Amino acid sequence: MASMDGSEPLPPPRPGLDDDAIERLLARLLQAGVLLSTLLVLAGGIVFLLHHGRATPQYSHFTGEPVELSNVAGIIRSALRGDGRGLIQLGLLVLVATPVLRVAGSLAAFLVLKDRTYVVLTSVVLLLLASSLMAVVF
Repeated sequence: MASMDGSEPLPPPRPGLDDDAIERLLARLLQAGVLLSTLLVLAGGIVFLLHHGRATPQYSHFTGEPVELSNVAGIIRSALRGDGRGLIQLGLLVLVATPVLRVAGSLAAFLVLKDRTYVVLTSVVLLLLASSLMAVVF
């Protein structure tokens, strides 16, 4: 099979795995992450308002988030209990994790396609994302 200008033959297409299929898969991942995040934040907001919607805010006294909501394990435990704040924070964590998962998915796709240049570049991006997230956590 020759290229459009007749200079070099094009490689045969891979069955079921091409750039368009990978892009569609990664786009679905982003859509699912944003949808899940939206649903979690919405559910958390509804639960929070049902429990605290009539409470009068005390603006003269600052009350921070509970210590439980300052780490990932605590957020997950709180969300599993159905706590509104925990659900909201879990939704925000999912929103932050979604693009990181997309980069990880891209890396996996480039590994399968054996595209060394993009494997290296995507690995660097993933390492930068992971190190910046770890710097915040620790």
